[in-house]
Amino acid sequence: MDETNQSAVLEFVLLGLSHSWNIQVLLFMIFLMLYLIIVSGNILIIIVIFTDSHLHSPMYFLLANLSFVDLWLLSVTTPKMITDFLRERKTISFGGCMSQILFVHFVGGGEMVLLVVMAYDHYVAICKPLHYFSIMNLHNSFRLVMTAWTIGFVYSMSQLIVIMQLPFCGKEIDSFFCDIPLVIKLACMESSNLGMLMNGDSGVLAMTCFILLLISYTYILFTVHKSSKTGASKAISTCTAHLTVVVLFFGPCIFIYVWPLSITGVDKFLAVFYSVITPLLNTAIYTLRNKEIKTALERLQNYFKETKVNTS
Repeated sequence: MDETNQSAVLEFVLLGLSHSWNIQVLLFMIFLMLYLIIVSGNILIIIVIFTDSHLHSPMYFLLANLSFVDLWLLSVTTPKMITDFLRERKTISFGGCMSQILFVHFVGGGEMVLLVVMAYDHYVAICKPLHYFSIMNLHNSFRLVMTAWTIGFVYSMSQLIVIMQLPFCGKEIDSFFCDIPLVIKLACMESSNLGMLMNGDSGVLAMTCFILLLISYTYILFTVHKSSKTGASKAISTCTAHLTVVVLFFGPCIFIYVWPLSITGVDKFLAVFYSVITPLLNTAIYTLRNKEIKTALERLQNYFKETKVNTS
């Protein structure tokens, strides 16, 4: 492939989720509604946690960070996907494409490590309750969150540096956003080995975090079951929400980056699930299953009612 063709790729064409105009209009309305619900829900959770003094604990500090990460992960790709539903030609600049790759893997990698940190918080709370506030104080929680962000940044930069060195000839990406496996296929070179290497890099982080999470929760349940006959059911109740998030988050990631076969339709569905549905479920699970969050929301609602009555 000659140098002129390699340097000519200044933008990529996104093929999106469907070519039917009627389906795209329907998807526009569905995803716009979901986007507004998720953004509103996560912002509400963050506001409640930081304004309610009853929730100023390490666990809820981590939960607020999870909501912030979900907001960011959702906003990296979803707004463009929504606006592209109404466009006949869906394009993204080279810089925009590289930015999506950077932030999707930065935020996604950070969330993987953050979920491990949250599992550690559960472990200390359940297995070492007397030492909880000395181990998981807000200072240590902040350091762990910063560690998660640092790992996510290093992981994403290591991938982006390699991608930006590639010469590109192809322009069409069969998805609604730029992701590493799809972009590598457009390189003016034999990319199968590089694709396996990059997917392996992503897979190592995903599988390492997933295995650590499984080990953590297995140890929690085993420890509590030994100490109390009713402890196992209590621990399961405590960990169910977190385990659900773990499976829903890591399942699509492992399939896309670890599974050797690439099935376009399945990959698109999992990409939507990973970037849109998981943040929605995170909000619903942590809001509906957490008594303290629901109580705090009631207090916030009562505060606004009283304020409205006093001002009228």
